[in-house]
Amino acid sequence: MYSYRIIEQVKRKPKAMTGILKKMMIFFAIFFILLGIMVSQGFMLPGFLLVLLYFFYSVLSQKEYEYVLEGGTLTIDVILGGRYRHTAHVLELHTMEVAAPSRHEAVAKYRKGTGTERLVKYDYTSYEEDTPYYTMIIMENRQKIKLLLDLSGDMLEAMKKSYPDRVFLS
Repeated sequence: MYSYRIIEQVKRKPKAMTGILKKMMIFFAIFFILLGIMVSQGFMLPGFLLVLLYFFYSVLSQKEYEYVLEGGTLTIDVILGGRYRHTAHVLELHTMEVAAPSRHEAVAKYRKGTGTERLVKYDYTSYEEDTPYYTMIIMENRQKIKLLLDLSGDMLEAMKKSYPDRVFLS
């Protein structure tokens, strides 16, 4: 077939109150540690637990996704906090049923609420309002799954060349 490697990085938009929540955690952690120094050491434990909670929250609240399309394989990696990467899916595109914009007729039967088929859904989109996302129905480990992806034009064109009857661009 075709020999290519296309890599796309998608950064998830942070939720609305993330910044305020992080600042409140830092404030209360410092407050409790200072209370532990000046008043009673019993206040230090909540302060250190808030510091630990802040670390885990800051790592888990920053998500990025990397799509790698190489030949007939699509690999999706999840990057937490800009440091911790793990491979979420390695998908063979020959098992793909359809890839289309989220409101296309080809994926209508898989929509939430109005569709007739229920599938396990994985959302790897950026949540940006101006970025269109695509729905991909594909087999993984003998189970049909639904992926929501922010696919670039290059990646869509490469998939369309390989599977013209299964990829819909508009």
